[in-house]
Amino acid sequence: MTDSLLVIEGRHADIPSFSTELQKKGFEVHTVTSGSVGVSRLEKINPSLVVVNAASLRSTGLRICQSLRAKNSKYPIILVLAKEAKVGKDLADAVLVLPFTVQKLANRIKPLLPGDGKNVLHVGPIRLDVEHRRVKCLGKNTKLTPRLVTLLQILMDKHGEVVEREALFKKVWETNYTGDTRTLDVHISWLRRAIELDPLKPKFLKTMRGVGYRLDV
Repeated sequence: MTDSLLVIEGRHADIPSFSTELQKKGFEVHTVTSGSVGVSRLEKINPSLVVVNAASLRSTGLRICQSLRAKNSKYPIILVLAKEAKVGKDLADAVLVLPFTVQKLANRIKPLLPGDGKNVLHVGPIRLDVEHRRVKCLGKNTKLTPRLVTLLQILMDKHGEVVEREALFKKVWETNYTGDTRTLDVHISWLRRAIELDPLKPKFLKTMRGVGYRLDV
């Protein structure tokens, strides 16, 4: 299956366009010429990754990245900046400053695509990329915290089995203290948002009342 990219970029003679060259690299490319259009079409296109060519739009990309994250935080973002621009790296998963080659851009895209990591676990429809801390399930592609990765990895390893709350808490938090495991419930709810179509009516990650949790796939 070809990975699809949403490329947001303008047209300027002195700023390179990446859409055509990325197509030549084998990607399915959807190009829009403004951030607002990109945000409005984001979930319809459902790309594997978004490239924001802020340099071609004569901007820092700040508002575009914020709008993309607000619309849906599951999509990895690569931000392309002009040489003189200064902006925080927390806006995107990767930041590239011109000039650079299309090959360098492709090299930065590939590790951020779902399932391209070296350590990928599959259980039913759930695909966990441990290396890049991403889980893909039912069309969702979500970045996880290290603790959520550990939690999901344990549940996937023992799928179909009930994992007791205290045992799960000890492994994930690496502690013998289990006096207050409410934080585990919060992390379970975050996992459900990542893998369930309806987190309030989970079909995969089940609560076994008074005992613990079970991953059914």
